[in-house]
Amino acid sequence: MSTVLDVSDANYKEFSESAGAIVAYGLATCEPCKTYDPILEETAAKFPQIKIGKAKMHVPGRCREIKKTHTFETYPTTHFFANGKLLLTREGVVEPAELAALISDHLLK
Repeated sequence: MSTVLDVSDANYKEFSESAGAIVAYGLATCEPCKTYDPILEETAAKFPQIKIGKAKMHVPGRCREIKKTHTFETYPTTHFFANGKLLLTREGVVEPAELAALISDHLLK
């Protein structure tokens, strides 16, 4: 079973209001997004107290409200949330060591 959750308009608000959450926005045709998937899985396994999810921006009707709230110039784009507040945005693939450091520095306080 995947430890990376599926994020859509239906659960986005609840997901982002968690004590610590990461949402990676991506497209099925995006090669860097495909490269990022195993990094997200590995990170989710290491930090079970942090919710990690992927928003599939290419699926019609699933992320309309998310697209109204956020503008994405690059995929993947990663948002770090704490209690509904967007703390940090990273564009492109975030390498495992940097992702772990960002979680430790911003979400595990």
